[in-house]
Amino acid sequence: MSGTQPADPVAEAFEAHRDRLTAVAHRVLGSHADADDAVQEAWLRLSRQDAGTIDNLGGWLTTVVGRISLDLLRSRGTRPALSFDDGPPEVTVTLDDGPGPEELVALGDSVGLALLTVLDSLRPDERLAFVLHDVFAVPHGEIGTILGKSADATKMLTSRARRKVRTARRSEGERQQQREVVGAFMAAAREGRFERLLEVLHPEVEFTVHTAEGRFVTIGATEVAGRARVAAASALGRAATVDGLPGIIAWNPDGTPLSVLAFVVTDGRINGMTAVVDPAALARMDLPAPA
Repeated sequence: MSGTQPADPVAEAFEAHRDRLTAVAHRVLGSHADADDAVQEAWLRLSRQDAGTIDNLGGWLTTVVGRISLDLLRSRGTRPALSFDDGPPEVTVTLDDGPGPEELVALGDSVGLALLTVLDSLRPDERLAFVLHDVFAVPHGEIGTILGKSADATKMLTSRARRKVRTARRSEGERQQQREVVGAFMAAAREGRFERLLEVLHPEVEFTVHTAEGRFVTIGATEVAGRARVAAASALGRAATVDGLPGIIAWNPDGTPLSVLAFVVTDGRINGMTAVVDPAALARMDLPAPA
């Protein structure tokens, strides 16, 4: 008789749902580390539960992960915590003199810079409702159980979040205005004009830089203006569209990518910037070649 221990059916059932649970938590929280923590907590709660009393394990686990994620969002405010171990999100980069990017409509397989930025502007309950319903097709009744709301109230919440996401998509004229703001910022960064930088930066601007050592975040116009040399290094790059956002891509003399920058511009000011300067991360991106 073999000495192999019999498999734990509850653990096997949980593992069958792990990938989906991790995807849900990551899209709600915006952090791989937090998503892993949420899924691990769900496993601990399941291990203390009589699995025989659960009729729909997948739905039960989704509800538990949703509640854990909502608690995490509420505990830190609407902006997901930025962990240093997270790599840069997947992005689509197109040079502005080439074909324009398609609209960001497929949300199921990846979360890019543009979507993450929009989700950051949503309230925790709006973010959870939008992600669970519009990305993972969870019924409003089940989402309402997590939020403590009726199905109709949850449907209204999802609709409001969806309108905010749609509003965040820019028209061509708005993109041109954003380009002008980005151009003014790049010129001021290149020339070292500190006061001009403050004029084009929102007072609470957030600047995220992905380096080989990790992710680093600077918040506040004065602090970001003082670190504008990262952007100035890309001043001779090419204008690009990065997941629907105005951006800059720059290359080293040997043709390898130097940096990718993306900007969020609202009401004539930059309120969000993301720079990827990690050579390994840049090498994994499907970036256009230098002209």
